[in-house]
Amino acid sequence: MAFIDDATGMVYAKFYEYEGTIPAMSLLKQYTEEYGLPMSIYSDKHTTYKSTDKNKEALSQFGRALKELGIELIHANTPQAKGRIERLFKTLQDRLVKEMRLRNIKDIETANNFLKEYLPIFNSKFNVIPLDNTDVNVKIDETVNLDDYLCIKQERTVKNDSTISYNSKLYQLEPGIRAKKVIVEERIDGGVHIKYNGAYLKYKEIIKRPTKITEKVIKIRKKYIPPADHPWRQTFKKYFQTKLLTADEN
Repeated sequence: MAFIDDATGMVYAKFYEYEGTIPAMSLLKQYTEEYGLPMSIYSDKHTTYKSTDKNKEALSQFGRALKELGIELIHANTPQAKGRIERLFKTLQDRLVKEMRLRNIKDIETANNFLKEYLPIFNSKFNVIPLDNTDVNVKIDETVNLDDYLCIKQERTVKNDSTISYNSKLYQLEPGIRAKKVIVEERIDGGVHIKYNGAYLKYKEIIKRPTKITEKVIKIRKKYIPPADHPWRQTFKKYFQTKLLTADEN
């Protein structure tokens, strides 16, 4: 995957196992840490960059991240508009691949280490001097954590047992959290963070949902003691009074 600086033609690239959201975010993070945030990014309409949702306002995860960072995302509408990056890849598929073959490079890690050596030489040959040397990349403040933006964010419903599911895994939230919805952030490094009302929650991954324990409530009935004027008491009272009178007569 690669970026080309529109003003100078400088190439910034890295090998990944696939083209997708996380690799695109990873490349942008490394570029930003080195040069700053670009004003805009011009891309094709790959699903990584353009949402397939029929809602015109919908954004891909990469598009949402750029919007949060204040970067304009522009989509190429014709094959010709992508000519610059396509020509670059054709060049690299020829020159770069041959150089790697000579060095017997066969894995991504070694290939990326070689790129650190190769790209400065490549750029020195093909870069151009812009009419305006003003650097429009925006340097980010040290307090800004790019991982808070360059990540996949998805909403999840919290079940009654305080668990959520994400990517076929179960997570148990910390006790005392009364949230109906939370935001799950999947970071570039594979880490998962869960946020509610702007704060990150503590959680643990579990294998299965907690067993619901139902406590049996036993109702203890209070012993009923009839009042003194209760008919039942009156009946017995008359009975005993009759008995006493009969005993006295005898």
